[in-house]
Parts: sequence; C-alpha cells; structure tokens
Amino acid sequence: MAPGGTRGPTPCWALLLGGAALLLLFIMDTAAQEPSGVGCSENTNRSCEECLKNVSCLWCNTNNACLDYPVRKILPPGSLCKLSSARWGVCWVNFEALIIAMSVLGGAVLLGIAVCCCCCCCRTKRGRKPDKSDERAMREQEERRIRQEERRAEMKSRHDEIRKKYGLFKEQNPYAKF
Repeated sequence: MAPGGTRGPTPCWALLLGGAALLLLFIMDTAAQEPSGVGCSENTNRSCEECLKNVSCLWCNTNNACLDYPVRKILPPGSLCKLSSARWGVCWVNFEALIIAMSVLGGAVLLGIAVCCCCCCCRTKRGRKPDKSDERAMREQEERRIRQEERRAEMKSRHDEIRKKYGLFKEQNPYAKF
C-alpha cells in the first residue's frame, strides 16, 4: 500500500483470526488465575464465584457444592448435579442454557455455511452454462434481429422500385445514359 493511501475494509479472515486470538488470550488468562494445589471441595458452601475461579471446578446450585468437573465426560452426569443447577465458567449460565445456546449457534453457523456453499455452487453453475431463460432471451433477440433485417431489405426494395418509377434511381455509372 502506498504511504498516505486509504485502507479498504478488513477481510473476514482477519476478523476471525483476531477473534480467535482474543479467545485464546481469555482462556490463558483464566487458566493463569487458577490457584495451584487447591481442590474444588474446599470451596463448598462458599460462593459460586470463588468456586469457579478454578476452571476445573463445577458449582452445583442445589446443594451449594463445589465439585471437580468430570473431565472424562462432556457433560456432568445427573447423579453429580442436575444440568439446570450446574454452573461452569460463569455463575449466571447453567448447563441447559449453555447447551441450547451452543446448539442454536452451531446450527446457525452450519446453516450459514450451507447457504454460502449453495450460493457458490449456483454462481459457478450459472457462469458455466446459460439457463433456459437466458437461452430463450438470446433466441428471441436473434429472431427480432432477423425480422428487422428482413423488414429493412423489404423497405429498401420498395424504395428502389419507387425511384425507378420516377427516374430517381441511382445507377452505378451515371454517365451511361449519355
């Protein structure tokens, strides 16, 4: 880019890369806040915020218990804590809401990708071969052009006949009469 030139809009991939970098920094910052050697059970009957300072802990609202998150399973089992009462990461979102929100977000992303793929496929298909309406329009345009040429030739012949009748017809050699 030339010095002093204006910059265009930021590309989409740059925004995604920046967002991923911010997310990575947030995760690293949260992991850095984890106190080493402190078990989750020590925060039982305290506050949710104190429990969730350690990212490996799970807060259960029903019995105010701070539990170790079952890392071998994706979701905590119902015997440990109900999903509507379980909190992880932040205290104001339960697992049910988190699952629903992530499902809707994932579905929206997949739907967006599918729509983009369909648009790209339709665009490349349209670029390769004209569709029926384009072919019909081109055929009609060619027919109109042919009819116009026929009418033009007919009018020229009529005008030539009138010129001959009144002696105004231009010959190739105007001195041939003499």
